[in-house]
Amino acid sequence: PENLAYVIYTSGSTGKPKGVLISHRGLMNSICWYQDAFEITPLDKTTQLARIAFDAAVLELWPCLTAGASLVLVKPEIMQSPPDLRDWLIAQEITVSFLPTPLVEKILSLEWDENIALRIILTGGDKLHHYPSVSMPFKLINNYGPTENSVVTTSGLVPDYEEGNPPSPSIGKPVYNTKIYILDQNLQPLPIGVPGELHISSLGLARGYLNRLELTQEKFISNPFNSGILYKTGDLVRYLPEGNIEFLGRIDNQVKLRGLRIELGEIEAVLETHSEVEKAVVILREDTSENQRLVAYIVRKSPSLGIGEL
Repeated sequence: PENLAYVIYTSGSTGKPKGVLISHRGLMNSICWYQDAFEITPLDKTTQLARIAFDAAVLELWPCLTAGASLVLVKPEIMQSPPDLRDWLIAQEITVSFLPTPLVEKILSLEWDENIALRIILTGGDKLHHYPSVSMPFKLINNYGPTENSVVTTSGLVPDYEEGNPPSPSIGKPVYNTKIYILDQNLQPLPIGVPGELHISSLGLARGYLNRLELTQEKFISNPFNSGILYKTGDLVRYLPEGNIEFLGRIDNQVKLRGLRIELGEIEAVLETHSEVEKAVVILREDTSENQRLVAYIVRKSPSLGIGEL
């Protein structure tokens, strides 16, 4: 179970991506949780949308194939149009599908037939801002988890929209064999409602980073509350009164854009390799929750140098 199952690379602050080492134990923990939570059987038809380098592909592929269910590939052009994707999901009689958060938020605004095969849409990779309407014929499941914990750490059913809902849906509660701690900078537990850094103890934790011992020791620390290891996510969260967890953002220089973890320092480091760039700063500009973009500011070595020359 401790043998290496796969390596997936995530963004790194120095411009060098980090290879995350996931064991067979972590992979199997995720597979068993997924199959049990969503009752996957050989009668199901699921989708594969995520790129193979994105860890969501792990949970699209393996829980389906090991249960004997059918896996249907989606053509890229269909994914470009939410109405076409909706029609395709219905025509293919898909029962369970994972869609990245930005795409789900567009899907939720569409009209749906009542009698369709689709029973569950899972989402994750970014902060979810919208709730499904009462008329939606499927359940919407919001998932959260860093690559370092075998894809999913917490999961929860998103309730139908109604007055009085929190501004954004929660990220649910921990999955199988996973415990979370919301801690302050001194690794002390925080009460309900107080923001802190999310730390993870789980069978799904990675073995560390490929050939990055110092970074592994920095992020995977001894658990002060129990035996084992805690992973420091760098994510800012808080407990809600009912026990669910609210995702608030990052506490470092990392952002999420269209479901992808992006280390702003990585982009800055690449920009600063240009011979005419003295300094670079990159930010995530968010005009609305659905209109986000990366913007770079640079200090030129030569004031006369035009942007078009870079």
